[in-house]
Amino acid sequence: MSATRLILVGGFLGAGKTTLLTEAATRLIRRGKRVGLLANDQAPDLVDTEVFKTSGAGVEEVAGGCFCCRFPDMITAMERLLQHSRSDVILAEPVGSCTDLSATVLQPLKDRYRDRFEVAPFSVLIDTTQVCALARLPATTVPAAPPRFPDKVLYIYEKQLEEADAIVLNKVDLLSPEEVSGLKQALATRFPEVPVFTMSALTGDGVDAWLDFVTQSQAAGRRIAQVDYDTYAAGEAALGWMNASARLRASTPVDWRTFAADTLDAIRTRLRNASGEIAHLKIFLTTPGAYVAGNITSNEGPVSVRGEIDAARSTVSLLINARVHAHPDILRAIVEEGLRATAGDRVEVTITNIRSFFPGRPEPTYRYRNTVQ
Repeated sequence: MSATRLILVGGFLGAGKTTLLTEAATRLIRRGKRVGLLANDQAPDLVDTEVFKTSGAGVEEVAGGCFCCRFPDMITAMERLLQHSRSDVILAEPVGSCTDLSATVLQPLKDRYRDRFEVAPFSVLIDTTQVCALARLPATTVPAAPPRFPDKVLYIYEKQLEEADAIVLNKVDLLSPEEVSGLKQALATRFPEVPVFTMSALTGDGVDAWLDFVTQSQAAGRRIAQVDYDTYAAGEAALGWMNASARLRASTPVDWRTFAADTLDAIRTRLRNASGEIAHLKIFLTTPGAYVAGNITSNEGPVSVRGEIDAARSTVSLLINARVHAHPDILRAIVEEGLRATAGDRVEVTITNIRSFFPGRPEPTYRYRNTVQ
């Protein structure tokens, strides 16, 4: 029996990984492939898992730490996908604040599980509108905004790029062709011999070219970054993490798309007032057979909402995930306040679970010093 192709897509919080993997799964299913999706987070109640389920693929989740620190759990989850979904291809998304994946995930997979999993080139997805500030690229045709996060957070972003087998410039629909060309040239200068793809995961442009590459190329895990784990741990711990779940019960009909957008905006406004910097803020509303998903990837960017729930539906389940440069206690209070302010008297909010914390120090199960052929 041939090995299952594993396509791992890394990249910083807000780069668009979940959108890309959901779109890629849909396209691979159309090509006749049996597809599994694997989500990953520091805690359960993950919006990405629910978004993945909308693709029609088999879905598993690894919670409680990144794939590197939960490597046995990652293997178990992939084996469940093989058992239940008979997956030809598994698309996996690690935690957005995680790096050193080549040494801690790709090399162990190539060394210990090559008979079951065929590792695709490791893609790192980056947001074209933020890459100059986050990766501190030289001047390009895209104006470089001031860094949004401390240097120890930017360190993670740069290390993600250093270990990439392929760099994927996402959200190119937001830039001019000249700006995209300038970014590609800057990346080629900074990371020679690493192919650079351009796409808009939201519109689908460029997704097929990237899919052809990662489903056919064998050049996986070709480089290992030199990572200082003290700096890495400090970078992860600079971001507050919050996952919450709740039940909503409306007394009158509610436009649930507007409710999702207003909740995100209410939380963002309060975070800005508290000097919090958003890396990613996501919301997911669901009822049987319908959903609304929304997200914000910065303090200033647009609110993105998709999906539809009938306004007559009075009972809705809710998930909110927030990754913010702010203290977790402040983040938790602001999320609860913003949600209840949006709900007002018309929607009763019952919070069923909420976790807010700083991620702990990464402790990989394995770390290879050299690449495995």
